[in-house]
Amino acid sequence: MRPSKRAPDELRKVTLERGVSRYAEGSCLVTFGETKVLCTASLEERGPSWLRGSGKGWVTAEYSMLPRATHDRNRREVNAGKPSGRTQEIQRLIGRSLRAVVNLPAMGERQIVVDCDVLQADGGTRTAAITGAWVALHECFTWMRGRSIISVDPMRDHVAAISCGIHKGTPVLDLDYAEDSGAETDANFVITGGGGLVEVQGTAEGKPFSEEEFLSLMRLAKAGTAALVALQKQAIA
Repeated sequence: MRPSKRAPDELRKVTLERGVSRYAEGSCLVTFGETKVLCTASLEERGPSWLRGSGKGWVTAEYSMLPRATHDRNRREVNAGKPSGRTQEIQRLIGRSLRAVVNLPAMGERQIVVDCDVLQADGGTRTAAITGAWVALHECFTWMRGRSIISVDPMRDHVAAISCGIHKGTPVLDLDYAEDSGAETDANFVITGGGGLVEVQGTAEGKPFSEEEFLSLMRLAKAGTAALVALQKQAIA
């Protein structure tokens, strides 16, 4: 039995609430169980300098965890002088995941920054952030089209992410902290609405995992992200 009493293929309760920020061009409050992430998308009329003259736009992301998102207060990274390696890894992952489903030339030479701030962490913050960031970005594109800033929707597909793992010998979907901290294998999958793989991260915490176990995690992830894409569609309807 999982600590949360869920079935092996059962997601935590997931909600996607868009339009939660008054000032951002796009926003979404995403919850995966007790994990809560605020995603805001901000339009900048100028793209990165290294893209100047290319006719292409850019989508990037920043990620942070509030000091009391966890049991103990974490020091703000701004006071440390630079983001941690983990933070840099996650925000690059979010940016790559979003760009995989965006037609960058359709944006013009503009940049959208998606900020993902973890309000409360109970495992799966990066996967929740990617799933909610897509909704915030979609809302930003809708805002832009409504003001004739762009003429077509740059969004080519949905993208969502989910964690999977092997906990006490059983492949399970959507790990919370209790499972993640004791899992024999931990993996994150980023998958498009069309079923394409954007990124797969898998780590054996104890003994190596087999190809058969990996494929079982992949099947769980595909079903899980399909359910998340269905929730995204409901959120933007």
